[in-house]
Formats: sequence, C-alpha cells, structure tokens
Amino acid sequence: MKINLQLPELPYQKSALTPLITEETFDYHYGKHHATYVNNVQELVKDSALAEQSIEDLILHGYKTHDAVLFNNAAQHWNHTFFWHCLAPDGGQHPTGKIAELILRDFGSFEQFKQQFSTTAAKLFGCGWAWLAQNDEGILEIIPMKEANTPLTLNKTPLLTLDVWEHAYYIDYRNARPKFIESFWEVVNWDFANQNLK
Repeated sequence: MKINLQLPELPYQKSALTPLITEETFDYHYGKHHATYVNNVQELVKDSALAEQSIEDLILHGYKTHDAVLFNNAAQHWNHTFFWHCLAPDGGQHPTGKIAELILRDFGSFEQFKQQFSTTAAKLFGCGWAWLAQNDEGILEIIPMKEANTPLTLNKTPLLTLDVWEHAYYIDYRNARPKFIESFWEVVNWDFANQNLK
C-alpha cells in the first residue's frame, strides 16, 4: 500500500468498531499517537534530501544507518497506517480466498493459526507488534517484533498486524491485553490480507 508523509484518513468512521475499539481510543491512538509520529518524521526530514524519499525508504535508511529516531517514527507511521487497514467493521469470521488456503497449508488449520497468533501477541513482552508475514518462499510466518520493528527490515511481506502497545487497548481494556486480542478476531480485514499477498 502507498503511504505518504501525511496522517492518512481512517478507512472507516472512528465509531465504526465500537464497542471493540471505541471512538475515544481512536481519538488518542490515531489522533494523538499516530499524528505525533507523522509530525516527527516531517520535522526530521524537512529541508533535506530525505524529504523526497518514501516512508519505506526512510524506514530502511534509519535502520541501516542506526538512526533510531528516524527509524522509530517512520516505522511507527507505516505500522499504524497498515494496522488501520487490518481492521474492518464487517471483518472477522474465517478467512476466505488465497489467505485461507495458505493458513491451512502453513498452520494446519485456522484454529491453530489463531491460537498461535494470539499467544504470540499476548506473550510479547512490553510493547510491539504481532505480524503475519510472507517470506521469500511464499511461506506464512507469525513474527513478534518489539517496539517499532516491522517485517520490512527482514525483507518479508507484511500481511496483517496487531498493535500490542499499551496505548492501543488501555482505554477500552485497561491491562487485559488478551481480551483486546480476542476482540481483534471479530474485526480482522481478510480482504486486506489477501491484497497484500505476493
């Protein structure tokens, strides 16, 4: 998906996922946290050659040059933009299409995949992201990644993600991360996952 240096429009109304994710959570998570990452990246690249680069290039530039500030803010902007599209008011249920076939092939069943992904997300210590990604051989992988990290740095194709930073769920679920993860399965955007397949 094409991501630029602006705060993107959400693909649905802020109230569309209530009560699983409330409008108040979007006000903070999207309206404050995500917006801050965007503003930070804009300031970091302003009046420099980096201003002409894509977000993906900025992520890789920050990663390769060990510029943690640039990497963290660019990656968090990319991750959040991607995450909003992983959710849909009419999402959830079982996956369909190619992603369903690959989940069955690589995890044995949807139930096994769901359990493994949920456990990975719940056990990720501190803050970070649980990713479903596709490697160079086309195999699906569940990858826990700390802080702002993304499969882009591993040369893997992101398909779905779940944000397990505390700010993603604390308003609605307090410290009950597993309940938030359970809710995720009711709004997963499988159409988006299918679009991301190589």
